[in-house]
Amino acid sequence: MRTLITGGAGFIGSHLCDRFIAEGHDVLCLDNFITGNPVNIHHLHDNPRFTLIRHNISNHIEIDGPIDNILHFASPASPVDYLRHPIPTLKVGSLGTHNSLGLAKAKNARFLLASTSEVYGDPERHPQREDYWGNVNPIGIRGVYDEAKRFAEAMTMAYHRSHGINTHIIRIFNTYGPRMRLDDGRVVPNLMGQALRGESLTVYGDGSQTRSFCYVSDLVEGIFRLLFKDFHEPVNLGNPNEVSILDFAKEIASLSGHECRIEFKPLPQDDPKVRKPDITRARTLLGWEPKVDRQEGMRQTLEYFRGTMRA
Repeated sequence: MRTLITGGAGFIGSHLCDRFIAEGHDVLCLDNFITGNPVNIHHLHDNPRFTLIRHNISNHIEIDGPIDNILHFASPASPVDYLRHPIPTLKVGSLGTHNSLGLAKAKNARFLLASTSEVYGDPERHPQREDYWGNVNPIGIRGVYDEAKRFAEAMTMAYHRSHGINTHIIRIFNTYGPRMRLDDGRVVPNLMGQALRGESLTVYGDGSQTRSFCYVSDLVEGIFRLLFKDFHEPVNLGNPNEVSILDFAKEIASLSGHECRIEFKPLPQDDPKVRKPDITRARTLLGWEPKVDRQEGMRQTLEYFRGTMRA
């Protein structure tokens, strides 16, 4: 099979490149490196099954030859990135999704959209189930990401209903692991970087807000399973093991071996108070649930960051 992964040099995208090559696919990695990291795919450059395409998917693209699968993962995905690049974030969710779906239509390819738990906004239902429509501020600072993904979901379903495209949608909850950027602004690299430097750990608000952290290998397994299922509505992929940010910061401090003070700062605008996936659909449809224990996943991620700081 021949598989195109947009955003393939990103954190999750690069792990997908590895997985699909391991499954015997020829992989086309498309990235414009606005947030992707060339280091993430450096080990693949000499692999005959790997091809890098430097391109912005928000612009029209033509690819010669057949394509069996398109996984659309191109997008800034952390608050730091999408607040720095608000218009490219909106474009890749709209124009980029349109171009990717158009290519899927032309090639008669399976299509999988990387959506996000952020479509639920600051949820009024807990845990979040796929039939919940969300509580999103469309003109808030986070709206550029939230609404881009909501639009991308709507366009994906429109292509499925109007053109019969074999589409799939995953809603990704907080995912972590090696190849995250220390400066990407998300809670895991933020806290781990601070702990490894011996700095105070920044916790926003009083730290009572919750997140549910899924290790990247578990997420990739769920994505691979969904791609080949005859199911087209959104599927939550995440770890339902919920933890408060304050307790999570304390876990990281303990794991790092450093004495770390907690520094509290004001909660950012529209920051979700709770986040926990209902994964009943993934369990039933895919036979999937996370396998990697948070302590083990955090240990591996911390060692990765320790290595990047030494390099």
